[in-house]
Amino acid sequence: MDVLDAIRERRSVGLLADEPVSKEQIERILEAGHWAPCHHLTEPWRFYVMLGEGRRVLADAYAEIALDQARAAGTAEDEQNIRTKQGAKAYRAPAVIAVAVSPSDKPQVVRVEEFAAVHAAVQNMLLAAHAIGLGAIWRTGEPMYHPIMRKAFGLAEGEELAALLYVGVPKLPLPTKKRKPVQDKTVWIE
Repeated sequence: MDVLDAIRERRSVGLLADEPVSKEQIERILEAGHWAPCHHLTEPWRFYVMLGEGRRVLADAYAEIALDQARAAGTAEDEQNIRTKQGAKAYRAPAVIAVAVSPSDKPQVVRVEEFAAVHAAVQNMLLAAHAIGLGAIWRTGEPMYHPIMRKAFGLAEGEELAALLYVGVPKLPLPTKKRKPVQDKTVWIE
């Protein structure tokens, strides 16, 4: 697939079939992420691949965060109901890849550039998934930044999650989309 076609045709796919994703497919996606540009060749990305019951790490973190928030708010919702509802989020796809930023501590490295590099890696991964016929969606949100989630993945001080990529076979055909003309968002300075 031509890279320009992949960029135009890729869509966020949240509705995924419960079909396994092969280790080879995941490795191709990881390799694409690993080749993203990065300042000072720091390669600040870390990948956590969750398949099968490995997704339990994410499910438990989602549940613990929701319980923590319910307790803080004084909500009397049933604990098992919260665990079931929140834990199910981890099973929306047969494969989930957590992508973290592990910033370099070299003095010349600018922290925000480490995040930019990891975001570029995530985009490469989304494009690779599309190119090999899979669907994927980049999920974030408040729970991803919670200390419980950071602990679940063993992140060190200064490390952060940047993406949860849900990957699988799309259940539906990809929709076509239109964008406003790029000329409307471009200023030429000559």
